[in-house]
Amino acid sequence: MAKTGTVHRLPPKASSLDPITILNALRSAVVAVDRSGVVRFVNSAAEQLFATGAPYLLGAKLASLLPPDSPILSLVSLTQERGQNVCEHGVVVDTPKTGRRILSVNVAMVAEMPDHVVLNLTEQSIAARMSALLPSRNAARSAAAMAAMMAHEVKNPLSGIRGAAQLLDSGLDGEEKILTQLIIDETDRIVSLVDRMEVFSVDHPMPMEPLNIHTVLDHVVRVAENGFARSVRIRKDYDPSLPPVQGDRNLLIQVFLNLIKNAAEAVQPETGEIVIATAYLHGMRLTSPTARESRNLPLAVSIQDNGMGVSADMLPHLFDAFVTTKPTGSGLGLALAAKIVDDHCGIIECESQPRRTLFRVLFPMMVDAGDDR
Repeated sequence: MAKTGTVHRLPPKASSLDPITILNALRSAVVAVDRSGVVRFVNSAAEQLFATGAPYLLGAKLASLLPPDSPILSLVSLTQERGQNVCEHGVVVDTPKTGRRILSVNVAMVAEMPDHVVLNLTEQSIAARMSALLPSRNAARSAAAMAAMMAHEVKNPLSGIRGAAQLLDSGLDGEEKILTQLIIDETDRIVSLVDRMEVFSVDHPMPMEPLNIHTVLDHVVRVAENGFARSVRIRKDYDPSLPPVQGDRNLLIQVFLNLIKNAAEAVQPETGEIVIATAYLHGMRLTSPTARESRNLPLAVSIQDNGMGVSADMLPHLFDAFVTTKPTGSGLGLALAAKIVDDHCGIIECESQPRRTLFRVLFPMMVDAGDDR
């Protein structure tokens, strides 16, 4: 990020802190704007808020980044006219880049630079989002417990039921034979379901290796474009500088195949679009249940579609086992994806509104990747 404007520092002997580094450490977006409304400085959180890099943001008009009737523009004008700092809560920002956000907006004058104002944009729901950011945690745990219970308490009796039905079947015919065959078929179906659930309770080391996540995604895209997503436009927006991910290739393919398949089924064939993006998120540090302490999770892979979206009442339970919006769905796909991501010490989350549903998977950096960004 270019260091623009005048940065005042204490003498080197008094302090070695770099103000730019400090600003980039904030989770609140910081934007400096001059008298003509041109953006002169952004921190890393502002890049994330507007989903755009500093090279594009710097020199752009703030009005071009926001809706024409945005209250933020009015607050900036008010601060410039009165020369007083203003603060407003509950400001709604809704753009294709930001999605719908509810912000607390602080606009302050810069004493040393009278023609500039600084905006501090803090998402009001950030505390709630952080506490609920990992719905996959409880989903993975509950699914594992359920799988163990089902395998132990259900599968064994089913074997006895099936065996008894087979014995009865050998001496029957006509309608009675149809009924015993129904028992056998339904027993086999339940056993198959339990077998699928048992994957959640498997607790053994995975064969982890350094992976180029783009190679994994390209493979998934090829499968999708030649199959279930043949009539849907898939667009890729990769960050080529992304370091390797430590993971199991086959399991990660399974995760992203599931996410892209869901996206393809959610959009209209004629106008549907799926955007697969990768990015490095500065300062994304959260606790994963499979890690003993907080870890940096800066490697982000997002799958976005322009379908109708997920209903608000469904969203909190999206990663729970047996929860599905599909008439013929089992409700295990996203629960399994959450479990696999959790096993990779990552997290998976979902944001949804009409015409914009985004699944984001965050991974830690490799310990020996040699990059502490």
